[in-house]
Amino acid sequence: MTSPPAPGRASIDAAFPALSAAPARGTVESMTDLDTDLCVVGGGPAGMMAGLLFARAGVRTVVLEKHADFLRDFRGDTVHPSTLELFWELGLLEGLLARPHNKVDALEATVAGRRVKVSDFGHLPTHCRFIALMPQWEFLDFVAEAARAYPCFDLRMNAHATGLLREGDRIVGVHADGDAGVSRVRARLTLAADGRGSILRDAAGLPRSTLGAPIDVFWFRIPKATQEVNESAGVFETGHILALIDRGDYWQCAYVFAKGSADAVRARGLDAFRAEVAAVAPNLEAGLRELKSWDQVKLLSVAVDRLERWHRPGFLAIGDAAHAMSPIGGIGINLAIADAVAAANALAGPMARGEDVDRRLAAVERRRRLPTRLTQAGQVLLQNRVIGRVLSGETKMTRPPLALRLLDRLPLLRRLPARVVGLGFRREHVRSPAAG
Repeated sequence: MTSPPAPGRASIDAAFPALSAAPARGTVESMTDLDTDLCVVGGGPAGMMAGLLFARAGVRTVVLEKHADFLRDFRGDTVHPSTLELFWELGLLEGLLARPHNKVDALEATVAGRRVKVSDFGHLPTHCRFIALMPQWEFLDFVAEAARAYPCFDLRMNAHATGLLREGDRIVGVHADGDAGVSRVRARLTLAADGRGSILRDAAGLPRSTLGAPIDVFWFRIPKATQEVNESAGVFETGHILALIDRGDYWQCAYVFAKGSADAVRARGLDAFRAEVAAVAPNLEAGLRELKSWDQVKLLSVAVDRLERWHRPGFLAIGDAAHAMSPIGGIGINLAIADAVAAANALAGPMARGEDVDRRLAAVERRRRLPTRLTQAGQVLLQNRVIGRVLSGETKMTRPPLALRLLDRLPLLRRLPARVVGLGFRREHVRSPAAG
């Protein structure tokens, strides 16, 4: 059994013809001095969802994505019931679920060798009572395809925003560097969705608070036999934490370790790393033989931070650009998409009518501030009180803690973590208009 091959350019074009197709309607050959209503910087989940919703409302929208395609591995690909419900509201759910995905209708954990049930999504008040594990390139390609149905949507790949355009105190667009050279995109509103390393939020001078994270993560794949039941789970042993995401014919593994110790782990050698992982999850031992190089192991440096102010005149940050999340619970992608929906609900209609929306930007931040802070507070609590102590050996994993034993024994209790993970705090619904 071999690891799934990395996608090559030929297979990319075959799998995703939309990415190599002719330019979308509304696209021009040169990017020099584009003029638009909305410039979205970043073609991740928040940026692409915003692009779709604003274009759907009739707002001239340009999305700038710095990469040439969406095919980047080890991205958040846990599409939660709250997000799936948004696609149902848009009439796009059937098409989305036609893309390759795996379903997780419950979450489990293995603690000190004992398997315990943690949450059950079967009682959520949504059309999809499961998490869809969908490769992010599939998700983004689907959203791009849906957005291209609107003539005012313009997606520019390989276009890197390098700075902000200003007129006095107002931001009026961005400088972009891409295949056409340094360009300017002027816009009534610039939406920064360029991720946790956002250069635009820094250029806008928005204050940021760092909450900290005591962990980093190694991501890697291990081949496995396909099974009917999805067996995604977390594994907790004294000094070790491993998340296993069942992707059908392979495990997507997240090996958690103390922040800053990646070099020390690598220095022990790949053989020692494989042995360490196998000791935590013996069922991976055979597949770990396919892990032959550190090039197959990707480092995710975990950060938890947030802007104290998300906006300036002509500018709004959303998603990871506004609040970097821990990978705990796979919530980040869904929180980012909720930001995009809230922004479209508040701004798309007025923008389509030609109104100035600067005074409405603060309302988007107010709407999304509480769910962001509640989610991050929960993640920080788990990082500091549970994960950090398990990794340090301070908490000895001789049996599952009482809270997990209660969840395992009482099915009714499993509905609470299912709602927190599956629906989050303050759900968003699509209320932005659709242009006639």
